[in-house]
Amino acid sequence: MKVFADQLPAALAKKLPRVVIVAGDEPLQHRDACDAVRAAARQAGVEEREVLDVEANFAWGRLMEMSSNLSLFATSKLMELRLGNHKLGQEGSKALAQYAETLDNSDDVLLISMGKLDAKQQKSAWFKTLDKHGLFVPVWPVDASRLGYWLRDRASLHGVQIDLDAARLLGERTEGNLLAADQELQKLALIHPQGTRLNVESIAQGVEDSTRFDVFNLADACLKGEPSRASRIVNGLRSEGVEAPIVLWALSRELRTLLSLHQHLDQGQSFEHACKTQKPMIFDKRRPAYQKAIGRLPMKRLHKLLLMAQRLDLAVKGAAAVPLWPGLHDLAMTMAGGRGLLSESAWTYRISANN
Repeated sequence: MKVFADQLPAALAKKLPRVVIVAGDEPLQHRDACDAVRAAARQAGVEEREVLDVEANFAWGRLMEMSSNLSLFATSKLMELRLGNHKLGQEGSKALAQYAETLDNSDDVLLISMGKLDAKQQKSAWFKTLDKHGLFVPVWPVDASRLGYWLRDRASLHGVQIDLDAARLLGERTEGNLLAADQELQKLALIHPQGTRLNVESIAQGVEDSTRFDVFNLADACLKGEPSRASRIVNGLRSEGVEAPIVLWALSRELRTLLSLHQHLDQGQSFEHACKTQKPMIFDKRRPAYQKAIGRLPMKRLHKLLLMAQRLDLAVKGAAAVPLWPGLHDLAMTMAGGRGLLSESAWTYRISANN
């Protein structure tokens, strides 16, 4: 039976199944789902636990051996089969189908953790049989439109409350990475008293702001057209030892987003709708900055800025002679509406974003 990750604890509280399949690539929810199964097993009196990590040339006969090994101290055990992103193959499929035949005569619990299961695999004989005897927990990334609500609910698990706008900012700051966002919530819970309601200012000051500047501040300065601030932030990032590819990634990401917005607007879509189509979605508080940048940076200029970014990417790889940090400074400055320091001859193809 299919059960989504947020419904799993309630399903386990009703009855501990003989099989739980946790499948997907989102690490936080995957980890939480497996932890919930382990906790439910302990609550049900299943104390013994054995683990099989599937690697290259894994001997699938070990699964049946583990299930047939009787314990001297317990009547049942939790068996974990960890596949990661390894494929079952024919041998693995046969082994699981064979194990499925023993379920009626076993008190053991089998927890299978694996990568994403496609529709074809869900129609296989082994999956259908195991699914009848247990739970299937598909783990998917949280959609951008739901991320703020998800993080708002998640904060309560750590003893703090968070405004919806603040939750959305947290999702934006952590790029939709649930594991990183959860770690930030844990840090904030340690800093603030239990029950504190966190607002946008709390997130802006507390999330990954241990350094004076960060790449998110740089992106904001470029979008808002603040060349002096952009220049200071680039120099600050360099002095703090931030890797140049991270800065280039942040700037390139904003350029591609702006190009995408232009394309949607050229198709007759509204600015609000164009913002909702982006991945991750542009939240309300950031839309004025993007709207300002759209008015300042036409398509032609954005294409030239992307050529500058491409040239810097080659410089990162040692395939171009452009000085890296001065080049990043010029890219940020021209995005923000200022002037760079390098001469045109420093940019092959005579790239100038101010033409």
